[in-house]
Amino acid sequence: MFVDDDWVSVGSTNFDNRSFRLNDEANLNVLDPHLAQEQARAFEADKQRAREIHFEDWKRRPWREKAIEWIAAQFRGQL
Repeated sequence: MFVDDDWVSVGSTNFDNRSFRLNDEANLNVLDPHLAQEQARAFEADKQRAREIHFEDWKRRPWREKAIEWIAAQFRGQL
């Protein structure tokens, strides 16, 4: 998260009750314009490499990917 081009927060915490109450998650918060700019550039570079996935494409994904997702879903309550 970037705030006012001066502050950056990087970590695993999500804004939900599970992250705040149950999970052992943390963020690093830094007030540093140079670090914030560097992180913003990295984020923009990631966006340039990203691609849009349409629902129809997602439904046609390989069976191996579907199998891995199914197996991982069996552990959903533990993750």
